Amino acid sequence: MPKLTKRVIDALKSEAADFFVWDSQIAGFGVRVMPSGAKTYQAQYRKGGRTRRVSLGRHGKITVDEARRLAKDVMGQVAMGENPAEEIALERRAPTVAALCDRFFREHAEERCKPTTQKEYRRALELFIKPEIGGFKVIDVERKDIAALHHKHRETPDQANRTMQVLSKMFNMAEIWGMRPDGSNPCRHVPKYREQKRERYLSQHELQRLGAVLAQAERDGSESVHVVAAFRLLILTGCRLREIQTLQWGFITDTGMELPDTKTGARRIPLPAAARAILSTLPRTPGNPYVIEGKLDGSHITDMQHPWRRIRARAGLDDVRIHDLRHTYASNAVSSGMPIQMVGRLLGHSQIQTTMRYAHLADDPVRRAAEENAERLSALVGDGTPSVLTLRVVG
Repeated sequence: MPKLTKRVIDALKSEAADFFVWDSQIAGFGVRVMPSGAKTYQAQYRKGGRTRRVSLGRHGKITVDEARRLAKDVMGQVAMGENPAEEIALERRAPTVAALCDRFFREHAEERCKPTTQKEYRRALELFIKPEIGGFKVIDVERKDIAALHHKHRETPDQANRTMQVLSKMFNMAEIWGMRPDGSNPCRHVPKYREQKRERYLSQHELQRLGAVLAQAERDGSESVHVVAAFRLLILTGCRLREIQTLQWGFITDTGMELPDTKTGARRIPLPAAARAILSTLPRTPGNPYVIEGKLDGSHITDMQHPWRRIRARAGLDDVRIHDLRHTYASNAVSSGMPIQMVGRLLGHSQIQTTMRYAHLADDPVRRAAEENAERLSALVGDGTPSVLTLRVVG
C-alpha cells in the first residue's frame, strides 16, 4: 500500500469493477476508483461487526491532504464511540418538511380539528409552508428559517402569524413523533407581528335598521323564514354562525341549548324568551333534525354569506360581517354593566383573554355612574363656583 498522493491517485486507471487503494499511513483511509473513472476518497472502519464507509469527497474537488484530515476526523469520532456512517445514512433518510406537512394534516388535523380549522391548516401548509421550506429536512430547520418565512409575509401580519402558529404546532408534533429532539421547536422566540383587531359593533340605530330589513325580507319573501330566523338568533344569543347553522331541535331543552360539539367543545347556551319566540314560529319538516333548514331534504343551510350580503346592502351596513353580530351582542352586554367573566361564559370563550377585547366598553357604565353620582352630590354641596350677587342700588 503506497502513501496516497495526488500523483499516485492520478496514475490509477479504472477497471471493469470498483476497486480501492488504501493509504499506508492512516488505516482506513483510501480512494475508490469506479469504472467511469471517478475517484472518491473513503474512510473505512468496523462497527458492530460490520464494515462501514464514509465518502469524504471526490478527487479533484478536494485535495488528498484535505481528505486525509477528514479521515482523521471520522476515525476520531469512531474512537469516541460514534457511528458517522449511520448518522449520514439517517440524515439522508430523514423526512422533509413537505412529508411532515402531509403527516401532520393526516394524523393530527384530520383526526383532531374542526373542518374550518382543517381548511385553515391546509391553506397554510400548501400556500406558505411547502413552497418555502418543503424541501428542507425536518431536523435541519432552524429558527432563522422560520423567521425568514415569517418576515416574508410581513405585509399580511395576520396570515404571517397564523402560518407560524401552524408551524409551531407541526414541529411540536415532530418532537412527539421522534423527528426532532425535545425542546427544539424552531418557532420558539420568533416574535409575532402586531395585528389590527377589527372591532365593529352595531349602534342602536343600526340594529333598528337591520331589524326593519329582516322584517321586510320575511314579509316579501325575498329571504326564507329560516334565513331571517338565523340572523335574529345570532343577534339574540351571541352564538357563532356554525352553532346556529347546525342547531338541531334535539339540542333545545327547557333550560337552553345543549350543543355537543362547538369550537370550544360541548357547550350549554341560555335561550332567552325572545329567542324561544322566534323558534316557536319556525316551520318544521318531518325527518329534518335541523332548526335552520337547507334546500336539500334533511339538511341545514350551508350558505349564509349571500343572504347576508343582500340583507346588509338593504340596511346600508355594507361593512358589517356576520361575525360582527356576535361582537354586537358582547358589546351590549359589557356596556350594560355585565361582568366580563359572565360575558365570556355567554360567548363560550375558553380563555378570559379572548373576552378582554371588550373590556374597554365597561368604562361606559362606570363613567355614566360617576356623572350621575356627582350630579346628586353637587346638588347638595354645590360645585365650588363663586355665587354671583345681584346688587340693588338704593338711590
